[in-house]
Amino acid sequence: MSDLPVVQSNALMELISKATLQPDFDVAKLEALLRVKKEYEADEARKAFAVALNAFKANPPQILKDKAVSFGAGKAAYKHAGLDNASELIGAALAQHDISHRWKVEQTEAKVRVTCILTHALGHSESVTMEAAPDTSGSKNSIQAVGSTVSYLQRYTLFSASGIAPKGVDDDGRGGGAMRAMDEKEKQAHIDAIAACTDAKHLESLWGTIAADCTKVGDIPAYDELKKAVVAKSKALKKAPEQAI
Repeated sequence: MSDLPVVQSNALMELISKATLQPDFDVAKLEALLRVKKEYEADEARKAFAVALNAFKANPPQILKDKAVSFGAGKAAYKHAGLDNASELIGAALAQHDISHRWKVEQTEAKVRVTCILTHALGHSESVTMEAAPDTSGSKNSIQAVGSTVSYLQRYTLFSASGIAPKGVDDDGRGGGAMRAMDEKEKQAHIDAIAACTDAKHLESLWGTIAADCTKVGDIPAYDELKKAVVAKSKALKKAPEQAI
């Protein structure tokens, strides 16, 4: 992140400090200078947010539709991107560009409202809000109905706010027919590459390639297996410096 906005903001503070030492110091002028400083910082934060989000979108994480949902025999079935995986991958990628994400949840008698808020390190935030009624399908109790809707809205507000579209590992309308499996040699090559990885950044880049390969063939079991291997390797890399000490 550039230090330029901070430097220029400090210059404004020096100007304000000098103004207060003048014999004809005017409180109204000080208030005007403070407003200028506040507006300047807000504008710089807004521009930094836009630059950071564009950088994120230039190399976004691959999010797979990895969760299967069905409504009984002969009824609708589909796959969607799980919130846990999506939040983990998108959150990590956003953090590389000094952006964090969080949700605000509100509830009335009839609706659940969820807002996903993206915030840059300089303070600028942008948000997306969606609302829906509690999901009373199936045999959910009232708390489960609200929780289901909250999870659904968190997922889609995050996708909307970050500009991410989950990759289709569904079966393209084939009615749940068999999907292609990743070639065993290709999967083993990924496993070997994960095992040989010695750098966290390289591991993250490698995972992007692996996730993309899983998306191409639509092999969810391979995706899950390889993701577990990546998570285990990531934990091992974090422990390595401690063991060296």
